[in-house]
Amino acid sequence: MHLKTAFTWGAALMFVLTIQGSSVFAQAPLEARILETKKIWDRADHNAFTDLLYWKGVWFCAFREAKSHVGSQGVLRVLRSDDADNWESAAVVRDPTYDLRDAKLSVTPSGDLMITGGAQTSADGRLLTGTITAVSSDGVEWTSPEMVVEPGRWVWDLAWRNGVAWGVSYAAPEGTKATSLVRTTDGRQFETHVEEFFAKTSYPNEARIRFDAQGAAYCLQRSDGDQDAAYLGVSTPPYQRWEWKSLERFIGGPSLLQLPSGEWLAAGRIFENGQPKTAVLSLDVEAGAVETLAVLPSGGDCSYPGLDFRDGVLRVSYYSSHEGKASIYLAKLAIDSPS
Repeated sequence: MHLKTAFTWGAALMFVLTIQGSSVFAQAPLEARILETKKIWDRADHNAFTDLLYWKGVWFCAFREAKSHVGSQGVLRVLRSDDADNWESAAVVRDPTYDLRDAKLSVTPSGDLMITGGAQTSADGRLLTGTITAVSSDGVEWTSPEMVVEPGRWVWDLAWRNGVAWGVSYAAPEGTKATSLVRTTDGRQFETHVEEFFAKTSYPNEARIRFDAQGAAYCLQRSDGDQDAAYLGVSTPPYQRWEWKSLERFIGGPSLLQLPSGEWLAAGRIFENGQPKTAVLSLDVEAGAVETLAVLPSGGDCSYPGLDFRDGVLRVSYYSSHEGKASIYLAKLAIDSPS
């Protein structure tokens, strides 16, 4: 059965507010200052599609290395750093059969580090992408990547809450005009929670889900095609009814994060004067609106940021080709709420 919402955006927000209180939605004006941006990796011909996670006192940055953006045999490189300034390679996750893509990092209920990625192959002249996972107890030694969703559906990111990981599955290649909400307790066996999760545009694809402390879920959904605006979805347990609102601008490689103060940030590829840029945006979850806070040094083939806020500093991993080949960068930003 397709579980589809029948209530309005305002009703959805009131439903969430009833549970968690209005402070979460008091989106104050934010300001961002770029403190530093540095290139941290460029050893492959094409370095791209990042994620960033702080785990056991260490920062980890994961991304794809390959010869080109698409159509070459990619591996997932994992970097580590004790201070987010000096980075070293910790591991490479590879599979001889598949082009591994878009590394995403999470921490399992058992405390292990998990990497989720796309696994792309060619069949009948089409590129099909499935989903792999691998785990590590130290970020250095990893299990062999296991195909957990067969090529044709891609679970692009996972977010854990109360022993369950949630993700959004989309057609890869383009096909079904609907994403599905899926869940897993072990990162290996997935079940569909909402079959027709988002189907408002011609090709919805990459999506991230994040939770607030009270358990409300927020989904930042990319969409391409005839309507390429990103959408924000909001829900509460059991996450079967979602309400969606267009953010009225494109966000590619979407990422989102809630600050300790309650405000939300989004990040991804935007277009500024027709040119692709990687940007950090304020996300008003009540109004369903975004506003650019900072455009990072970037251009051309770029985006796919990972976000971490710690000790008053927002750290953003991303890739860009504005200095030549696609390389990995780390930006540090101060985020201020004006009084």
